[in-house]
Amino acid sequence: MSAEPPVHVPTETVVPTETVVPTETVVPTETVVPTEVLVPLRWSDMDAYGHVNNTQFLRLLEDARVAALSRWFPEGLALLERGILVVRHEIEYRAQLDYRPEPVAIDLWVTRIGGAGYDLGYVVRDPHGVGTGTVYAVAETSMALFDFATNAPRRATALERDCLAAQLGGPAPLRKRR
Repeated sequence: MSAEPPVHVPTETVVPTETVVPTETVVPTETVVPTEVLVPLRWSDMDAYGHVNNTQFLRLLEDARVAALSRWFPEGLALLERGILVVRHEIEYRAQLDYRPEPVAIDLWVTRIGGAGYDLGYVVRDPHGVGTGTVYAVAETSMALFDFATNAPRRATALERDCLAAQLGGPAPLRKRR
């Protein structure tokens, strides 16, 4: 973790929206307000240093992702039953998160849509009215659509693509990219 001061988010996080064209090239168009999910912390999230352990951040992202997918898709969590897998996580820790009874806010949005998968961007931060607006982590997850019956990747349906496109924004604000 760097010694940089905590990053603060504005009152409303706005992410540039992009449009997916058939070649999967993205073209910025307007802005999208990310979906905010409040995720409670658990006492067991703490490590020996008294702050939320780095591995627990992946659970926080998962909780937010499941809640957002149920909002984004008209079928709710049936998408999970059809098959979806996490294939990659990238996370930058920006500040220590100490256990507290108040939840963290996780802003998330779609950063890329492909034929058989998509990427999600996240900002883990203090909710409005709690703390000082500190950003604790920025992350991105790659998801693959998967058919468990055939044990193979599957293509996104038109409805899935439309639902994802409604949440499409710019890249996750990671400081260092490969």
